[in-house]
Amino acid sequence: MTALVPGGNLALPRGALTVRVPGPFDVSALITDDGGRVRDDADFVFYNQPSAPGARLGGDTLTVDPGALRSGATRVTVVVSPDEPDTPFSRLPSPVLQVCGPDGRSLARFAAPRPRTETVLLLVEIYRRGDMWKVRALGQGYADGLAGVARDFGVDVVESEAETATASVGDGPAPVGAVPTVVDLRVGPALSGRTEPGGSSVADAWLGPVNSARAHAGSPGVTWDARLAAAAQEHASVMAAAGRLGVEGRDGLAVYQRVTRTGYAYVNVGEHLVSGPRTPQELLASCLRTDQARRTVHDAVFTHAGLGRATGDRGGDVFWTALWARPLGPGDLGRTEAEVVALTNRERASAGLPPLATDPLLTRAAQAHSADMVARDFYSHTSPDGSGPRDRAAAAGAVRRSTGENIACGQRSEAEVVTGWMNSPGHRANILRAGFTHIGIGFAGGGRAGTYWTQLFGA
Repeated sequence: MTALVPGGNLALPRGALTVRVPGPFDVSALITDDGGRVRDDADFVFYNQPSAPGARLGGDTLTVDPGALRSGATRVTVVVSPDEPDTPFSRLPSPVLQVCGPDGRSLARFAAPRPRTETVLLLVEIYRRGDMWKVRALGQGYADGLAGVARDFGVDVVESEAETATASVGDGPAPVGAVPTVVDLRVGPALSGRTEPGGSSVADAWLGPVNSARAHAGSPGVTWDARLAAAAQEHASVMAAAGRLGVEGRDGLAVYQRVTRTGYAYVNVGEHLVSGPRTPQELLASCLRTDQARRTVHDAVFTHAGLGRATGDRGGDVFWTALWARPLGPGDLGRTEAEVVALTNRERASAGLPPLATDPLLTRAAQAHSADMVARDFYSHTSPDGSGPRDRAAAAGAVRRSTGENIACGQRSEAEVVTGWMNSPGHRANILRAGFTHIGIGFAGGGRAGTYWTQLFGA
């Protein structure tokens, strides 16, 4: 076995490898090409998306079969973060990574230097050099959380769950990055009044082919919304000025914050951020090429759409933002709550536990917390004023012997958020805690992650 130091490398045998990092850490991996960029969000492997071609995560062990990676992949970067978000690396043992070959024999070991302020470590990369695969020790730290790492590798952190971190009292999840300063930016003109060659409006040039594709998939058509178009145009302009794609612009605003700033309150939202296509028709063709982007175009839940386009100063690249949404209507919060409770109780029933009863007072506290995270731009169990789950429950009038809380951000459906909680040991423990008898659910759209969810338990 070889003991690696930062920068050291070792040739690897052919076949599947196992990479293990025992201890209080979350393991994830990024699959990239020679340029160090992912192809799409499917190249990010973590506990909520535990597999990709040639890579599978199980607990603290990542299995990598270089020969089975997707076409064009030349590198797998292994990442670790504390499994509790409020615990700095400096309070944990140094991560120690072990690499084993196809026969189970230990090949390499890397003890990373003890981090200080960093919240994420790039431990090693498995990379191709000619016809050979090697492992190189890194030990590179990031202070802005897993989201910062994901963005640097080109991951859409909201769609792929890089920022869809979940947390629960005492059993927290991936850390959330530092919150940048929010800078006001005036909304630019929407595209609905502009024309394409031939005289048709951009709205028509977009909605016609879009609704044809949706009809072919069995989904109802969407209508143009000026507020979504204004938010999309603003975000496209910010990306064009920066010369790069991103859910969050240099002004510190996420695309979802731009939507809610126009007065559009939503219960469902989706987006495409693309550069390159020259026309709406080319953009749609690009969106229909990959499964994830195509699902957004076809998603029957959306009722409204908006489109923004801007040309970059450098190179003349065209940047697009397409937004999809369904407005928050009467009864939507109640339906969302009922669905999350039903899915939660289904998990409890599978474990032989009695169902949780909905408590309107816990619901009031949970809803207030989700809305507060959007309004004050934070993601934590502890509010900026220092209050916690028990404080919020008591303030709503719900006096309980014990309380617990799960929060999540970025998930786009009730099933997705409950599945994410069940895939995380701390959240699963809250859901399956025999002593809890009541529950309240909160949901809010907007903020940096797009959606914010709260489960508040009581006994």
